[in-house]
Amino acid sequence: MLTMSQRRTHEFIKKFFEEHGYSPTAAEIAEGIGIKSRGVVHRYLKALVQAGHIALTPKRHRNISLLTSVQELFTGAVSLPLLGTIAAGQPIEAIPQQESIDVASVFVGANRYALKVKGDSMIDEGILDGDVVICEKHDSATDGQIVVALIDHEEATLKRLQRNADQTVTLIPANTQLHPMIYAADRVTIQGVYIGLIRI
Repeated sequence: MLTMSQRRTHEFIKKFFEEHGYSPTAAEIAEGIGIKSRGVVHRYLKALVQAGHIALTPKRHRNISLLTSVQELFTGAVSLPLLGTIAAGQPIEAIPQQESIDVASVFVGANRYALKVKGDSMIDEGILDGDVVICEKHDSATDGQIVVALIDHEEATLKRLQRNADQTVTLIPANTQLHPMIYAADRVTIQGVYIGLIRI
């Protein structure tokens, strides 16, 4: 159970992310919640880490990542009735079926976390600005997977991964208006693999 001050800190971090697209520093948090001690802020952050609301990346100036517990995205039932099949091409007859899909089993797991998408770099994959993507923690991935990639220990992005023979990594957007980004392999850290999304 978080204290009121810890909850206020969490809310400030979420609002800061929404407004700026990156995490606040301890000094910015202290100013934002109206205290002077960065040591107190660090205690609040530690409590938020233990509660599973954030993660802290070592040796990084803006080192906070928001972790939304997937369970928080579901209120009430965690399975949905499967009523039939719907065509995305030619129309087909919709036939009611007495089945259900366990939504929680698709998304919930010990190493799963959620991130809110900001931007349109993956729209051709159907990942839109404002969507909530579900990812699984991994420090490696295979070519072609959509990954959470941390660049220079500073900025995280969701892109398709491609490793190159010249020891570089290409992060490929799914938007014809944008160009792939190429980095030296040691500049890119894999933090997770994309599982699916929720559009709220």
